Amino acid sequence: MALIVQKYGGASLATPEKFLYVADRIIKEKKKGNKMVVVVSAPGDTTDNLIEFAKKITKNPAERELDMLMATGEQQSIALMSMALISKGYKAISFTGAQIGIITDKKYTSARILKIKGVNKIKNALAKDYIAVVAGFQGVTEDEDITTLGRGGSDLTAVALAKALNADVCEFLKDVEGVMTANPEIVKDARKIDYLSYDEMLEMASGGAQVLYNRCVEFAKNYNIVLHVRGTFTDKPGTIIKKEDKKMEKVVVSGITYNKNEAKITILNVPDKPGIAAFIFTKIAEADINVDMIVQNISQKGTTDISFTILKKDLEKIEKVLSVIVKNIKAKGYLMDDKIGKVSVVGVGMRTHTGIAAKMFKALAAKKINIEMISTSEIKISVVVRADKVDTAVKVLHDAFNLGKRNIKSEKI
Repeated sequence: MALIVQKYGGASLATPEKFLYVADRIIKEKKKGNKMVVVVSAPGDTTDNLIEFAKKITKNPAERELDMLMATGEQQSIALMSMALISKGYKAISFTGAQIGIITDKKYTSARILKIKGVNKIKNALAKDYIAVVAGFQGVTEDEDITTLGRGGSDLTAVALAKALNADVCEFLKDVEGVMTANPEIVKDARKIDYLSYDEMLEMASGGAQVLYNRCVEFAKNYNIVLHVRGTFTDKPGTIIKKEDKKMEKVVVSGITYNKNEAKITILNVPDKPGIAAFIFTKIAEADINVDMIVQNISQKGTTDISFTILKKDLEKIEKVLSVIVKNIKAKGYLMDDKIGKVSVVGVGMRTHTGIAAKMFKALAAKKINIEMISTSEIKISVVVRADKVDTAVKVLHDAFNLGKRNIKSEKI
């Protein structure tokens, strides 16, 4: 008998038929004698629809009230899933984040979990043979204000509960069969990856792969919680995400990711003096804007251009900050470009193999895809290209590293 935490995303809960199918899947595990804790997202596109509705009322919804609104999506799911399980003859009980004491900080729309103080409610329910159905994505402050954990926050809820309950496994049931070598909507011969290290999954998530939320992977890495990403509508094994081992190093490149939600900012004619960069990025950080890639050009006549990327959603916020920065440092001005995309090559084997960058750049050059920015880590190389070249770049690199033509094996460079 095992204690299993399963998390189901919104795509798996988009229709009444899917709710009933998922209920059968949960019951299948329950029949094996397992204790089941199920974390659910809002049904289908409910969260997006709620946000869209709010923005028809005001362009800038108050974040506290936006959290109050968005949390209702998961509340629908826990009630509906419990109803589905009960209708099939099984005991089930639903819990909101507040009911099980998922305590967060006060950073509305992207709160961080501080502790879970009501986990005994779940343990007591399991002891009475209930299936516990928990709302993902939400928590509550010490002052009892409802908060949400940011996009993908239901994944974080599942991992945090797996740790708090000392679960045997934490499974993520998706509308794909596992983590793929690339987005199958772009690359038709994309293949499922059998094993990934935490670091690889983190890099893929930060590079744009939407299979798992990066904060949930970081949490799992910190507590060594093995994750299993698998398909909702198949019984086949999915992708296991765990601590890196020697076998993983044989895989040079594991996958290709992309992100079309970034924009490039360039501050022109920045005085080339100590402390200027610190001032620029301190002001940006104070505005709660995350910066991804940064490139500074060679200084000419005492000035330089500084380019960096941010998420498109922060463009309106950063415009106000840039005006202050330019005025204070006496720069010439700034440019904003939202017609770019980031493409990344990821693999732990890159630590021990040479020639990856050369192969990547040659493949892009052969298709006349210009590289505007480059960023590297030990296991990832990212490039910024024109937005209309992103899909082509992903296909080209997937082919260049033979990711769809064989099982993931050692790559010869």
